[in-house]
Amino acid sequence: MIATVHHLSCASASTETYFRAAAAVLAMHSDSSGPDMSASLLKRHYGVTGSIATLSSEVERTVEVGIPDGGRCILKTSTRPEAVDSFRFQTSAMAGLRGAAGFVAPAVLRTSSGALMFEEEGICGYMQTRIEGIPLHQVVPTPELLFRTGRALARLNLALAQVNVLAAHRPVLWHVGCWSRLMELEQYLPSRSVADSVRAAMAEYLEFVEPQISNVVWQVTHNDPSPFNMIVTGQGLGFIDFGDGCWSPRIQDLAIAASHLVSDSTLPLGGAEHLIAGYASVISLSELEVRLLVGLMRARQSALILVNYWRAHLFPADAQYIKKNVARAEHGLSILACLDVTSAEATVLAAVSSSLP
Repeated sequence: MIATVHHLSCASASTETYFRAAAAVLAMHSDSSGPDMSASLLKRHYGVTGSIATLSSEVERTVEVGIPDGGRCILKTSTRPEAVDSFRFQTSAMAGLRGAAGFVAPAVLRTSSGALMFEEEGICGYMQTRIEGIPLHQVVPTPELLFRTGRALARLNLALAQVNVLAAHRPVLWHVGCWSRLMELEQYLPSRSVADSVRAAMAEYLEFVEPQISNVVWQVTHNDPSPFNMIVTGQGLGFIDFGDGCWSPRIQDLAIAASHLVSDSTLPLGGAEHLIAGYASVISLSELEVRLLVGLMRARQSALILVNYWRAHLFPADAQYIKKNVARAEHGLSILACLDVTSAEATVLAAVSSSLP
């Protein structure tokens, strides 16, 4: 029964209806372009007043709130109907992680009525604590830090597997089930070399990975543990921005995080070995997960390249922010391109069998 449910979850995300709905979300302007009602919403739903500073966000409006006692929180709001399900997912996931050990996550601040989020005519939102620390992309990625990051990510996955979240099957373009359709965006790629690399990675995904992906463990995942969403704090590694989270292969979180860390051309996996080793020290990878991991990493890099060049074309004024991870993905994809299926499996096996750097 479990395998059947997992297969149907992947199949439903591969449908035309799901893909079009997911793409439509990212084809709209960010809510930050509209009037800012943050101050009145804070007062009405939380009884709070304070300073407000707008933060960068690709979809919803995100502001930092400085409250009188010196604390800082994050308020997310949206006028889009589909944001209700997204916020339900985010708030229920973060609330469910409260008290979990081995990583840091934001806490949801309940409204004056005790709800995790608020909904009123034309707008919805929620408030969370702000994690204080340094984003991973701003820190020197030492082997020891990456190993600790992998361990923290695995502990996050273990905790998310126990959380009962809402709206985990809502349309999300970053869902692995959408990847087979993303080559529709190939026309927006900038050069033949990038297009060739992406085409090869996606062809491998379709031929080798997708037919087997329903046979690995599926659960609720973060689905976007990028160096911008992983925070180095005094209490351990923190994870923010659960907006792309959904029901997907558990190994997907490892593949995404590892794909962002492929940068050293002198190493078979570009330096992602250390994160993979840390993750595997907490959650053992199955033989199938070992075989599929590099293919998933390459497909995720390709998905990031395709989606963000498309969105940069739609929103040229925001192109720099939208493409903040693209150069890293292109470089990482060029490093992994030399690995065939057999050598890729061997490099992952070598990584998971290694110890703390």
